[in-house]
Amino acid sequence: MYNKIGRYCFMALFAIVCVFFVYRQQYQLASIVGVFLGFIIWSHFKHSSVLIASKYFKNSDYEKAEKYLDEVDNPDRLTKTRRGFYEFMKANIALKKDDFETAERHFQIASRFPLGGKNDKAYVLIHLANLALRKKDGTRAMAYIEKAKELATTSRATDIINVIEKEAAKLAN
Repeated sequence: MYNKIGRYCFMALFAIVCVFFVYRQQYQLASIVGVFLGFIIWSHFKHSSVLIASKYFKNSDYEKAEKYLDEVDNPDRLTKTRRGFYEFMKANIALKKDDFETAERHFQIASRFPLGGKNDKAYVLIHLANLALRKKDGTRAMAYIEKAKELATTSRATDIINVIEKEAAKLAN
């Protein structure tokens, strides 16, 4: 759960310790340190700084969350669950900046990955329907709403779906 520089420091430290143990002919300790080094490298590529960013995102500190999300060099390498949260946070940050095109792209990517639960996925589809309404595309908004209805589990989500459905019906006619 460290940022990029912290993980690089740990990697360097473990590599130095591993070399030291090999030099001292302590091969069992060197292999243990090597396993830890491998785990840090794996974690760097598969989890990156998404967990730290989510902490700031939940506290509504979007600038720091975006800073840590920007540390992810290649989001395609993230695990499926991390990638879903990465895209969800990037989309919400883009919404806060009124960058609707970027937000829609990130929400569409987030809809393909698993999130916390069905209701979280429903909120992604609700956001996509809302963005379709902004573009005055009622049929696309209705398609997103139909999928969101299947996934919504809370009354708040169903209330939002009903409001968007009424607006989309007006546009479709």
